[in-house]
Amino acid sequence: MKFGVLVFPGSNCDHDAYHVISKHVGQPVDFVWHKETDLSSYDAIIVPGGFSYGDYLRCGALAKFSPVMGAVKEFAASGKFVFGICNGFQILCEAGLLPGALIRNRDLHFICKHVNLRVENASTPFTSATTAGEVLSIPIAHAEGNFVCDDETFNRLEENGQIVFRYCDESGEVTDAANPNGARSNIAGICNENGNVLGMMPHPERACEELLGSNDGREIFRSLTNSIAQRAS
Repeated sequence: MKFGVLVFPGSNCDHDAYHVISKHVGQPVDFVWHKETDLSSYDAIIVPGGFSYGDYLRCGALAKFSPVMGAVKEFAASGKFVFGICNGFQILCEAGLLPGALIRNRDLHFICKHVNLRVENASTPFTSATTAGEVLSIPIAHAEGNFVCDDETFNRLEENGQIVFRYCDESGEVTDAANPNGARSNIAGICNENGNVLGMMPHPERACEELLGSNDGREIFRSLTNSIAQRAS
């Protein structure tokens, strides 16, 4: 089992993801520079948070042109696992690997705090160690996490079970007050139709140690490693 963590000019959460994979997940992991075009040696690719290319245009709009993204599309098409976090989620949407887009938070402010997420679909490769309705405490840190999509796309996400996480309160109620950024239907994370590509705005890699206020993020990485192991067996 081997992980790759993509690194774009401006990435700043790549080391966080590397730390979690190497120290807490306990698996081999490489940094993968954005000019790389061969991902064949990896079982899962992490597209980390951070300001790829400075996010001076629309978040992820430049990163999608990096040479590695062609390889990521081939990687995903082969059924292997791709996990985008925060800016990584934005990049996957811009690259067409996930539907919808991320725009400015509804109050136009950068938000950095712990939020509650309700697991909507516990049968994905990224959530199999959780239970449907479980509430996870995981931090967000973004200015453009407001998920938007048209009605047709939203209905398809609902019908296919592609909405994986929703912002909620501590009791698991999905309310507007618990929605930190104005995302449509409180959506915090979605997967593709095949379930092997996940994007989420919160940072599970920052919630893997009690020292950081929560270790709920470990369940997502544990799900992913279990899924890789099952596929290999």
